[in-house]
Order: sequence, then structure tokens, then C-alpha cells
Amino acid sequence: MFNDSITLPLPAAAQGTFFSRPPVPTLHELFAPCSGGAVSGFALAQTVSSRDAPILWVQDDRTIRQSGRPFLPGFPPAQRHSFIHVAARNPRQTLWAMEEGLKCSSLSAVIGEMSGDPATLDFTATRRLAVAAERYGVPAFLIRIDGHANLSGARRRWHVESRPSLAHRHDWGAPGLPVWSLELFRARDMRPGQWDAAYDAAAHRLDLVSAVGDEPLAQGAHRYR
Repeated sequence: MFNDSITLPLPAAAQGTFFSRPPVPTLHELFAPCSGGAVSGFALAQTVSSRDAPILWVQDDRTIRQSGRPFLPGFPPAQRHSFIHVAARNPRQTLWAMEEGLKCSSLSAVIGEMSGDPATLDFTATRRLAVAAERYGVPAFLIRIDGHANLSGARRRWHVESRPSLAHRHDWGAPGLPVWSLELFRARDMRPGQWDAAYDAAAHRLDLVSAVGDEPLAQGAHRYR
């Protein structure tokens, strides 16, 4: 049974980084299966900043055919009118467009999306993205659809999957807030771990929720930002 918001044990570092805004300006690598849009939602939840700056989203041709283009009506309202989409021909062009975008400090974030394990996506390529993100202060999110966690220069690496949504607070038969199952399996600035988190679009906040099958916990728990 799902509850609204609870406190779960987190590494101390996670309390000040993973649930904070703005996102850390480095390369975040997100792995996810082809089905579902959990990974895109998680990336967007981490990209809104206090600056009125656009997001650059780059996809190669294969990814567009496989997963489709970003659906603007599903974006948080603040992001719908500050969005730049680039359709690249191949992974090489995707990486080039991402790196060039990271050099533009007026962007709030750069998101790149690829399918599988293209040969051009090696340690050197990911290292260049991480260095550019950190040098110019623009967070980068590399979405890997059906990819494998090979050698990478990314500072944080995640597995992201969908989980059943919370029950709607006004109608228990309707879906409520979306929930993601998150695994941080590699990081240089915080301890790896696993969490289930619900996204509150109105407040732009990630709240920890109980694992599937857990009993209801006390209300009034602390909410992480």
C-alpha cells in the first residue's frame, strides 16, 4: 500500500545533492529500458533551475524512430517555452552537439539520448562531456536506452525504471504521482544506493516513498528537496 511521503534512510551526501536544485554541473549517465518514459521524466526533474534558461535536448535518428521526440505538453510548465530540440543523424553528431551545447553557459542543461552501445560512445567521448559540463557549469544528462554500463567518464551513473504510481489522494482508483525506481551504481561525490521517489510537478520536488509492499508509515515525515 502506498503512502504520501515518508522518510527513508539516505547516505548523508544524498540529502544535500540528489534532492537539491540546481543539479550538479557534470555528466550524469542514465540507463533505462526502451519501454516507458521514466528516464526522461527523471532527467527533466533534475534540470529545472532558478535561471530562465532553455534546455537543449539532442537525439539521434535511431532513438527518434525508437522512442519518439519529447512530448512538450508533458513537460513541467516552466520548461515548455524554453526548449531546444536537435535531431542528429547519428551518435557521433549527437555527442558533438551535446559538447557544443555545454559550452553555452546560457543553457540550464543539455540532455542527449542514444540507443544501444554505439562504438563512438567510449570513455574519451564521455570524459569530454564531463569536462565541458564542469568547465562551463552546465549539467549534462546522457540517456542510454537499452545500453550497457561500459567504461565511462560520467561522474554519476544511474539505472532508472518506472514503478506503479501512488494512489491519487482524491480518488484511490486513479493514478497519482509518478514513481521511479532509482539506483545510483557509481558516483564520485556521493555514496551509491537505491531509492524509490515520487515526482511532485507542482512543487518540482522528489519525495521518497516506501518500497512496493511496505506497510503504511507515519504521516508528517520530512520531505527532501
